[in-house]
Amino acid sequence: MAFELSINADVRTALEKGAAVVALESTIIAHGMPYPQNVETAREVEKIVRDNGAIPATIAILSGEVKIGLTPDELQYLGREGRSIAKVSVRDLPFAVAQKRDGATTVASTMRLAAMAGIHVFATGGIGGVHRGAEKTFDISADMTEFANSNVAVVTAGAKAILDLALTLETLETLGVPVVGFGTDEFPAFYSRASGHAVPMRCDSAAEIADLLRAKWAMGLNGGVVVANPIPEAFEIPAEEIAAVIEAAVAKARAGGITGKHVTPFLLAEIASVTSGRSLTANIALARHNALVAAQIAAALSEKRS
Repeated sequence: MAFELSINADVRTALEKGAAVVALESTIIAHGMPYPQNVETAREVEKIVRDNGAIPATIAILSGEVKIGLTPDELQYLGREGRSIAKVSVRDLPFAVAQKRDGATTVASTMRLAAMAGIHVFATGGIGGVHRGAEKTFDISADMTEFANSNVAVVTAGAKAILDLALTLETLETLGVPVVGFGTDEFPAFYSRASGHAVPMRCDSAAEIADLLRAKWAMGLNGGVVVANPIPEAFEIPAEEIAAVIEAAVAKARAGGITGKHVTPFLLAEIASVTSGRSLTANIALARHNALVAAQIAAALSEKRS
């Protein structure tokens, strides 16, 4: 059967003109935050992208149709239905389309669909990576291999702090994925600005990131780039404070037999409960900040392309 992306008119016009576009995922809406904060945050993030010179393209699957850019009503639907909507990674895309299902796209599937649409900058919260205990479970996010395939820069507050950050960084190195600290020499750990792990390279402006992207892809070096953008200092939860909370949540997930794609939503909800909502506030703040930086990078990339 013939396949076409359903690209929102604003996004299509921007792409045709070579203007700045920023992809946004939908799992952060449906699975990453409770309603109605998820919808409010999604709308705020889209506004931040627009206010900083780019067009937002939130990506999701609705009734089997791959949407590149959502209407306000579609955003509302995703947020209201929440976890009843399937979490769709790259492997799940053809099933969701063929079965005409709804799907909230993960980092990996958002990267793939953004690349298919010709969008090269994507803002998320935190990327997936190598889970703790992966030497036994082999639980490694598809985000890792997608970075080796899709020509998309992902602005992120680091990998989710619930992961094994050292192994995540080692895996990205093995896959040849540049990990760039945006104004930092240390890889951020989602809720925290510091992780104890250095980044292999650093850029201090959107223009520098745009130069790196152009050089990488002009050289035929396919694949993505991790732009590690620390959470604003006013909203961070220091690593030494959040570590014990994460350890307890991970232990609870193991005891409950929670595995696979259910792990991350469970842990995020558990951490939000234990921190009395501080982690949710941090999650919203870093999503907003990543959208700002992504819009600046997309605008710089667009200018250089012109």
